[in-house]
Amino acid sequence: MSKCKMCQVKIIDDSQICPLCQSVLEQTGQGEQRYPDVRVYLKKLCLVSNIVLFLMIVSGAVATYVNYVYVKGIWWSFIVDATMIYVYVFFRFALVGSSSYRWKMVCMTFLAVLLLLLIDWVTGYRGWALSYVLPGGILALDAGILILMLVNFRNWQSYLTLQIWVLLCSLLPVLFGFLHWVNDSLVGLIAFAVSLFLFLGTLIIGDRRARTELKRRFHIQ
Repeated sequence: MSKCKMCQVKIIDDSQICPLCQSVLEQTGQGEQRYPDVRVYLKKLCLVSNIVLFLMIVSGAVATYVNYVYVKGIWWSFIVDATMIYVYVFFRFALVGSSSYRWKMVCMTFLAVLLLLLIDWVTGYRGWALSYVLPGGILALDAGILILMLVNFRNWQSYLTLQIWVLLCSLLPVLFGFLHWVNDSLVGLIAFAVSLFLFLGTLIIGDRRARTELKRRFHIQ
C-alpha cells in the first residue's frame, strides 16, 4: 500500500505514481492482504501432469513392445497401460479438475471397476470382477454418500440426486445375475438392497425437505 503526500490518499494497488497529481508515492509499509495466485499453482500442476503423461506414453509403448516380442500368451501390457491411464486421469481429473467432488468420487470409483474388469479379462476372465468388484464399488459409493451426509448434515438433501444415480447403477449387478453372467449374484443383490434402503431412508426420514429437493432437481411443480 502506498500514500500520496500531496493528495493525502492511499493507493492499494502496485502503482508508483499518484493517479491524481502524478507525484511519486510513498510506501506505507502496510501490505495489502491478497489471496495466493491459484492460476500459477494450477499451471505448475498442469506442467507436471503433462510431463507424467509423456513418460507414461513412452513407458506404455516400451511395455507393449516387450510384451509383443518377448512374452506370449498374456497381454500384461494392457494392464500396465490401463493402470497408468487411471493414475493420470486421477491426477488430472480428481486433483486438478474443477468438477464437483461428488462426481469425481463416482467417476474414479467406476474407472477403478473398469480397470479391474480389464485385469479379469486379460488374465482369463473368471468372473470375479462382475461378481464382486462391481457391487463392491456400489457399496463403497453408498458408504461414501452416507459419510458425506453425516459430515455435511445441514445440506444432506443435496445428495439425493447422487443416491438415485447410484441406485440405478446398482441394477446392473442384478441384471447380470438374472442373465447368468456372474458366478455369485448375492453380492449384487446386497448392493442393490443397500442402495434402495439408503434412498428410501433418506426420503422417509427427510420428509418435506427430501421431497422439496426432488421437486427442485427434477423441476416438478
